[in-house]
Amino acid sequence: MRIRESCAPVCTSGAARAAFAKEESQEMLKKISTVPFRGTPEQEKRLQAVIAACKDDKSQLMHVMQEAQEIYGYLPYEVQVMIAEGMDVPLEKVYGVSTFYAQFSLSPKGETNISVCLGTACYVKGSQQILDKLSELLGIGAGECTEDGAFSLEACRCIGACGLAPVMTVNDEVYGKITEDDVAGILAKYRA
Repeated sequence: MRIRESCAPVCTSGAARAAFAKEESQEMLKKISTVPFRGTPEQEKRLQAVIAACKDDKSQLMHVMQEAQEIYGYLPYEVQVMIAEGMDVPLEKVYGVSTFYAQFSLSPKGETNISVCLGTACYVKGSQQILDKLSELLGIGAGECTEDGAFSLEACRCIGACGLAPVMTVNDEVYGKITEDDVAGILAKYRA
């Protein structure tokens, strides 16, 4: 049973439950990277050491996945296969955990990671238009990375800077009270 399913009983009608499930599934979708896997032998050696230390305890699956993400920066299919085979668990289980928990990413982070807040304050002040403009200029959607690994784009919920709405971050730098027209200029600083 998935954790969020425990919320479903508050929806009493079948139509309400279906709407809840549809909304939940749209919200929870993660994009699988189309960027080619570029793991190194050193990374694989580090992951195999983690797996070897935990392989006899299936309850350590999340820990192994967290360590794998620390090593690779995300959990591509190839890494999920290594984990599944090394831990002797079905690949479906690894994939299920990686898509259920928000802490796991199926796409690499770019050298420059851009995150646009879609929390309520930012959203009502135009953050969706900012995200759309970034997506247009970078040629990627939220949850994706450019083919060259230079940029990644994320949509996030409240980052706690509501007074600066709408807000986006570029790596650790915060940009507040921005408009769609500001986006190209901000990107130009990171393309140089």
